[in-house]
Amino acid sequence: MTGIVDRIRDGGPDRRQAEIVDVLVEAFDHLMRADAAAFRRKFRKMAAAPFAFYRGTACLFYADMATDDDPWADERTSRVWIQGDLHAENFGTYMDSSGTLVFDVNDFDEAYLGSFTWDLRRLSASVALLAWSKAISDADIAELIGTYVRSYVAQVRQFAEHPGDELFKLQLDSTDGVLRDVLRSARLNTRVDLLDGLTTIEDYERRFRHSPGVRILGDAERAAVSESFDRYLHTIPESKRFGNDTYLVKDVVGRSGFGIGSAGLPAYNILVEGRTQALENDVVLSMKQGGVAAASRVVDDRRIRDYFRHEGHRTAVSQRALQAHADPWLGYTDLDGVGFVVSELSPYVNDLDWSDLTEPVEMAPVLGYLGRATAKMHCVSDSDSEQSLVDFQSEEAIAAVIGDGEEKLVSAMTEFGLRYAEQTREDHSLFVDAFRNGDIPGVDAAAPHR
Repeated sequence: MTGIVDRIRDGGPDRRQAEIVDVLVEAFDHLMRADAAAFRRKFRKMAAAPFAFYRGTACLFYADMATDDDPWADERTSRVWIQGDLHAENFGTYMDSSGTLVFDVNDFDEAYLGSFTWDLRRLSASVALLAWSKAISDADIAELIGTYVRSYVAQVRQFAEHPGDELFKLQLDSTDGVLRDVLRSARLNTRVDLLDGLTTIEDYERRFRHSPGVRILGDAERAAVSESFDRYLHTIPESKRFGNDTYLVKDVVGRSGFGIGSAGLPAYNILVEGRTQALENDVVLSMKQGGVAAASRVVDDRRIRDYFRHEGHRTAVSQRALQAHADPWLGYTDLDGVGFVVSELSPYVNDLDWSDLTEPVEMAPVLGYLGRATAKMHCVSDSDSEQSLVDFQSEEAIAAVIGDGEEKLVSAMTEFGLRYAEQTREDHSLFVDAFRNGDIPGVDAAAPHR
């Protein structure tokens, strides 16, 4: 597994910088052309720190994975559902379809099928980057990665030996410490607070605020979005559908200003009635264009590629496959022939904040939980999932390929995490130089003229 970094080093910094630029252009050229300003903002955020760069370059990570031999990837374990961009900041809370506040992976834009070790590697390298930024020693970083991987293996084995994995949840009564605090904090959130921040009441009815990042739609675009929304309704599983009045559209606006990974992707917010006519029960839905999953660029499998109608369909199907009780609002649609994913903007989302976790002793318990959450994600599937791509028990396949080699897996993931994090810090510097010197086609780092 050290071969990836060795190959990169053998090419020298000039070749690596060219490779970084080529991968970014290949992945984002059409989006950069459509909205260069959004990518200028994205790249400036990525320039701020190695971890921010890592978050924005899943495409580079998978370009590197394509050249590596994976001893844990067999016919089954090379094609399980993966989150695809698993890093330490992609975990948090949400309210599942059963009404339970859970802590889990909370971003599925890059979800696809691939080797389970890709998620483990990406998370391990992110831990090394995050810990390095806190001046934590390599020895302690190795211990932290080991904690994560051992927790993952233990939970996979638990699922393999004891069926019923869909019942497993990290929730208020099964967590403690930092995770329980995150869940408790999310419990204090209210729908009214979310609505008050995004909407205003005019003539006894809610409407979206015309605030920064909000784009007012013309009649033709609004009509097209409304037709697209109608198509979305048919993609909600029957068991998760509410009454028809729940989906009554009150207002629609365009949105911008999403995170690093969604730069340049068109999006809309849709305000709907909710379960009752009480204004406090209104619901805000996000309808966002699905991007191309980074892992799909290196998984050469026509069966998988042809399974998905479009990227919005892929995102929704993947999320239902990776969550035991997915968002009841989750669905997909198309607009002008392009796929969009639809989901609720939930007030109960509370991201894991690493800023106050400064010591290894504080981080280790959290990483233990992340290992369990990763295992659950790989091993469970929502009962309403329409997926038929994985027709075997992932936990049995993963447990079998690991066998009695748990420590071998821990050692490999630890070495990879440390070395790839070091390479990422070097890549970050190369990226910054390429960006600020105007060497990335389509995105000029120079401030636009006023």
